[in-house]
Amino acid sequence: MRYLSTRNDQCRAVDLAAALKAGLAPDGGLFVPAKLPDFPADTFAGTGTLPDTARQLLAPFFADSRLAAALPAICDEALDLPLPLVVFEPQKSWVLELFHGPTAAFKDFAARFLAACMARLRATDDPVQTVLVATSGDTGGAVAAAFHRRPGFRVVILYPDGRVSARQAHQLGAFGDNIHCYKVQGNFDDCQRLVKQALNDPALAERLALTSANSISIGRLLPQISYYAHAVSQLTENSEKAVDVIVPTGNLGNALACILARDMGLPIGEVVLATNANQTLPDYFSGQDYQGRPGIETLANAMDVGDPSNFERLAWFYRDRDLRQAGIQAVSIDDATIRQRIIGTWKKQYMAVCPHTACGLEVLAMRRERGHHGPHLVAATAHPAKFEGVVEPLIGQPVELPPALAELMNRPSRAEALAADYSSLLKRLLELGQSPI
Repeated sequence: MRYLSTRNDQCRAVDLAAALKAGLAPDGGLFVPAKLPDFPADTFAGTGTLPDTARQLLAPFFADSRLAAALPAICDEALDLPLPLVVFEPQKSWVLELFHGPTAAFKDFAARFLAACMARLRATDDPVQTVLVATSGDTGGAVAAAFHRRPGFRVVILYPDGRVSARQAHQLGAFGDNIHCYKVQGNFDDCQRLVKQALNDPALAERLALTSANSISIGRLLPQISYYAHAVSQLTENSEKAVDVIVPTGNLGNALACILARDMGLPIGEVVLATNANQTLPDYFSGQDYQGRPGIETLANAMDVGDPSNFERLAWFYRDRDLRQAGIQAVSIDDATIRQRIIGTWKKQYMAVCPHTACGLEVLAMRRERGHHGPHLVAATAHPAKFEGVVEPLIGQPVELPPALAELMNRPSRAEALAADYSSLLKRLLELGQSPI
């Protein structure tokens, strides 16, 4: 399998190893596979575990790569996490809990997979590689956990100061060692812009062996396809009906993985993007021209993205088709409705949900009211305990911390303030490059 840039099909194609190491294509585009494999809809029916599904699903993407032989071990190491499918009322509804990893968010699957790949690509005498990541809350913690104390890697996290939950902020700064955390005086889009500027600086990229672990990395996108394939294959094993999937989304990486799973032949019907009050995607899918804009602050802070990077990938995959006729919808949920859905889910289901998952469940309720009675799967993206300031006052009681998150909360946490300009980031990166990890 070869990988191309979204911005120039004539740009030199590279193998998976090169795409993983670079993060971004030389022209600033995102790496995409030259083609998608096709699978019969029942390929993964009866597959035992998520690693089993991932080994088979991802094999074509790893073909002719240095990592091909290591793929089974990578899947076993990175994806051996609980993946509960929880029955949800009304009938024919399920919640896919993606938050049972070490940092209690869906990002754990992809971050662990990327780290396992990168570690196997590194020779003992290679220079230290700097992994630069922007986060709206959950990505940074997952990447930090995945690369923490891995020899030969330094992680630099940028997050928007005051725009992540208190527990998310503490988690981001609690790792130490080879993990460096900066609170940027701006929003997530500022953080994302700084990461792209650094990755597009050839001299800096070479000096620091710079790469990214954001969802712009192809190594983040690929493993996410596997958990959708695994889940819908379980739900449709004895049924001819495809499952409609609702994905809370901000930067569009997780949702794109679901769309690609469908495009590869998996039994997925409509894919519905549940967003917060950031209207970029709902506006586009309602017929407006795509227009990135500054992100606005909401209760579902991990989705506070006004210009999702992965839209460029989505548009590339549908470059010869009408994206608005592709069975994709996008629905915006405001903060007041998020609050009501959290309260209602607790009262009716005795289930505490994070604000992002609440967006997905609200979309499910809207679809049921409009006559969509077929099977639906909602992706639950983060543990509600990470958003205690929102969830606990609404349900009237504390949410128990998962053990791994509780352990992080007991550690000291430190993050350095950083202006939202490239010169400030460049100075910090060069300073880090001169110090041992």
